[in-house]
Amino acid sequence: MSLGAQVATNLPYLRRYARALSGSQAAGDALVQATLEAVLADDALRQSLAGGRVPLYHAFNTVWSSAVTNGLPDTPSASPAGEHELAVRERLGAITPLNRQALLLTTLEDFSIAETAQVLGLDEATVETLVREAIDEIERESVTSVLIIEDEPLISMQLEEIVTALGHSICGTAATRSQARNVAAGQTPGLVLADIQLADGSSGLDAVDDILEIASVPVIFITAYPERLLTGDRPEPTYLVTKPFQEATVRAAISQALFFGSSRPLP
Repeated sequence: MSLGAQVATNLPYLRRYARALSGSQAAGDALVQATLEAVLADDALRQSLAGGRVPLYHAFNTVWSSAVTNGLPDTPSASPAGEHELAVRERLGAITPLNRQALLLTTLEDFSIAETAQVLGLDEATVETLVREAIDEIERESVTSVLIIEDEPLISMQLEEIVTALGHSICGTAATRSQARNVAAGQTPGLVLADIQLADGSSGLDAVDDILEIASVPVIFITAYPERLLTGDRPEPTYLVTKPFQEATVRAAISQALFFGSSRPLP
């Protein structure tokens, strides 16, 4: 496989990681673009990418570290940044997100501790500490109510167990678009976990659109076909978990979504 083809294969997943880390599709994509520009401008860096995903993510980490220090890159937009985007920028300026990076790399991106250490330029013991700290931070997130849109009963039950173990409540479960709409109309959730293909052939994307017309809430899509949502042809989800998933991956996504999202704590 050529170097270009190898990078192209890994690019959708790097974009997914960038968006989860930044909390924004526009900022995440801009950071990936800046990484590719840096690669094209540096022959040695470009050749290093022959080593696979680890050097590609390491190159991105260099760009990300600079962005955290100097501010996220400007992104083209027809209108000023929205409330969510502004909140993301403010929060990123106030934290050092190494623990979140370590957790996302070892869960969402399925890197080993050793590979994560190479990506971040740290030793393995430090990475293990960062992951533990990130997990502890998840437990401190504000309690919220969660709507699960999933047509496979066993997966729905598994997600319920993960959500309740984190201290959140379930405001409802739905296997179709209409069921999801009815649940959200009765109680607006603080977080939505949504599959894409639902029981009656309806779409989880449409179900989420219905909910977002009611209120702005963070959404995590859970699908067996993430590449279908990472094409660049339409607005893409910031939080995307691939089936079959690990519990830690869902926990990490929930932490990110609640950190950057606009979830409502329960009274």
